[in-house]
Amino acid sequence: MVASAVFILDLKGKVLIARNFRGDIPMSAIDKFMTLVTDNEEDGAEVAPVVSDPDTGIHYLFMKYNNLYLVALTRKNSNAATIFLFLQRLTEVFIEYFKEVEEESIRDNFVIIYELLDEMMDFGYPQTTESKILTQYITQESHKLDIGTRPPMAVTNAVSWRPEGIKYRKNEVFLDVVESVNMLVAPNGNVLRSEVLGAIKMRCYLSGMPELRLGLNDKVMFDASGRTPRGKAIEMDDVKFHQCVRLSRFENDRTISFIPPDGDFELMSYRQATQLKPLILCEAAVENYSGTRIEYMIRAKAQFKRRSTANNVEILIPVPEDADSPKFRTTMGTAAYVPEKSAIVWKIKQFQGGKDFLLRAHFGLPTVKNEDLDKRPPISVKFEIPYFTVSGIQVRYLKIVEKSGYQALPWVRYITQNGDYHVRMPEPVKSGNRVMQPL
Repeated sequence: MVASAVFILDLKGKVLIARNFRGDIPMSAIDKFMTLVTDNEEDGAEVAPVVSDPDTGIHYLFMKYNNLYLVALTRKNSNAATIFLFLQRLTEVFIEYFKEVEEESIRDNFVIIYELLDEMMDFGYPQTTESKILTQYITQESHKLDIGTRPPMAVTNAVSWRPEGIKYRKNEVFLDVVESVNMLVAPNGNVLRSEVLGAIKMRCYLSGMPELRLGLNDKVMFDASGRTPRGKAIEMDDVKFHQCVRLSRFENDRTISFIPPDGDFELMSYRQATQLKPLILCEAAVENYSGTRIEYMIRAKAQFKRRSTANNVEILIPVPEDADSPKFRTTMGTAAYVPEKSAIVWKIKQFQGGKDFLLRAHFGLPTVKNEDLDKRPPISVKFEIPYFTVSGIQVRYLKIVEKSGYQALPWVRYITQNGDYHVRMPEPVKSGNRVMQPL
């Protein structure tokens, strides 16, 4: 990557702050940025995150965040993905310092931003981008520090994400395997789209500079070694790692080896595109009485094993905007009409696997509206199932090695939760074709 300059602009294109790292691009080049963006918008196409000026050969790589544009300029054939990753890391560092990243926070923190830009990039190449390290030696008063102030060893070490000299009285590692289920279900119960997005999140309270090795039931690893797994082996797509993981080691023998950052971080993420059955299936029947009233019957069924329990289940059922006089009856949980969402919210605190429950709802319709069936929002479902994963991923071992030889306690927790989890509503049945008994 070579980024010649980085600019932060407001939505009108006015420069709030800028840093020219190489001097091979004039600062006035940013004046053409908004013109190039608006020209692309007028063409009707979605604006690409890279625009170029054919007259000067300058490329503008940008991302929009709140009411700001973060723009990197380059004349070279640079690695665009690396530049965008740097801009993303820049916003994360700003969030660590200012909590909110917007025009006002940029204006209030010019001095600290210039110092951060100087530390995070040198002559167009990224340097230290780990906020936990930067906050140790660049403070809000850093411009007042003595010249003798020295940066932490992590800045000059190969392990730039972890400072030396960390000590804890009790050494512990908490590991959370969190899977989010994205699913779209047709009114008849057929799954139209499903995928699992997983992440392994860690919280490390370890002294010194420990080496960790994590083993998963990875099918590729078992196939390569010729070993037979004790249980299910899984395949993971789109695997992404934190920078602390030794990628060469993973590519060679699928071992996840790393020196962890201190505190909270996401070790890895993955995706699994697979055909799943709905964890919580919602069957709906809607009956419309000539525009005078409308009735709903929703059956929710937990299609996971009985030993698991979904917590804090929330089913949101859309209703017409002009509905009033709600009446409800449920076999479990509570239901309420939320007018600002034009929806029924059905809450079930604990939903055991294999169980099914009913909701009956009745609304009056004071006006007659022709509802556009194609624009009806779907039922959305929220839930969290502890001690359960959809993919079947398992942590086989977590080894912690540190030269002092201390004993550390690893804790592992599994959680499955909803992502974009929706069930399409059926077409309402006219009152002459009764599908349910009166409430």
